[in-house]
Amino acid sequence: MATYKIDPVHSEITFKVRHLMITNVTGNFSKFDATLDSDTEDFTDAKVTFEADVNSISTNNEQRDGHLKSDDFFSAAKFPTMKFVSTSIQKKNDEDYILNGDLTIRDVTKPISLKVTYGGTMVDPYGQAKAGFEVEGKINRKEFGLLWNGLTETGSIVVSDEVKLNIQAQMVKQA
Repeated sequence: MATYKIDPVHSEITFKVRHLMITNVTGNFSKFDATLDSDTEDFTDAKVTFEADVNSISTNNEQRDGHLKSDDFFSAAKFPTMKFVSTSIQKKNDEDYILNGDLTIRDVTKPISLKVTYGGTMVDPYGQAKAGFEVEGKINRKEFGLLWNGLTETGSIVVSDEVKLNIQAQMVKQA
């Protein structure tokens, strides 16, 4: 069994949410961990676990970040970790996979499917084997208990329910 750990220096966990239904606000988590276990070179039997520290959320606005950590959204004091545990993976072709698993935000766990693009495997100048992946998906934030919303004076929604996820993951094979 080969085990890979995420390289946080060469990886990023980002999300986009429509604001006022006219633009996207991008955010990220700066503290996270992920493990991939696989017996096969093409990762068709991969088991993936991921955790993000909710308190590491950043949208480049301190006031908004504080609101996201509050009970209106993530309730970070009660639920400091967001988790994903894979349940299955399907290989579509040499690059494209579908990764299914259970995502837990707050105290709500729901199944989700993520599109994975395998960027390849190589050995870096230091002799470490690395594999690269881009992971994309969408969730409805309200299904996970992130219920807050507001309306503008004209009745427009302030924050969309749909959240787009994008993960750039460089995984390092463990010795």
